[in-house]
Amino acid sequence: MIRAEDRLERAITLLDHKFTRVDLLTEALTHRSAVGPGGAGSNERLEFIGDRVLGLVVAEWLIERYPHEREGRLGPRLAHLVSREVLASIAEQIGLAELLSVAHGESKRGVRNRATVLADALEALIGALYIDAGVDAARKFIRSRFAARIEAQQSVPPKDCKTALQELSLSRDGTLPCYHVVFQHGPSHAPRFRVRVMVGAATAEGEAGTKREAEQNAAQRLLEQLAP
Repeated sequence: MIRAEDRLERAITLLDHKFTRVDLLTEALTHRSAVGPGGAGSNERLEFIGDRVLGLVVAEWLIERYPHEREGRLGPRLAHLVSREVLASIAEQIGLAELLSVAHGESKRGVRNRATVLADALEALIGALYIDAGVDAARKFIRSRFAARIEAQQSVPPKDCKTALQELSLSRDGTLPCYHVVFQHGPSHAPRFRVRVMVGAATAEGEAGTKREAEQNAAQRLLEQLAP
């Protein structure tokens, strides 16, 4: 178990930023399960603003990098870069999971390693940077951590699995995939969704911490089934 002081020191090193308001950093690293009912003091509010700051900085970056592309091509690039999958992957790479303050019971159930928790915590850190030092500090961190992802984007914008499945389904018989929530369980701060997707007679299921991610996982599995 990492002490709270050590978590903060490691986070400061990770962000390469000396906080004027250390309480913001503490809040950004606090999962809802670690606070009382209502979630006051958790990282949810910082995640809310961090999500907007991330979208702005990445959109600005894409406009700069692809000066001649239209919105229809920039949109998929942005959606991919700010997706839960990409955020969770970056959070995992930088070791964010072990820096989070999580209730003991939820920690034993592995909540700190869930994609949605990691993605939200990364956005909360961006929100804390923004409030403490403005957009320049947030931009510096985002550009350092997302550089490899944006460099990996090719001339053709990436497609998420739902979009790819929709295009495949339309090309085959002119119909759209049908998504259905099979069940939802878990506490409100860490729910789990299982979603079934159908294209004609073919079906597949996916599970994740958000409905959107579960749909993406289901679409990916069905794409694998339908691939020639």
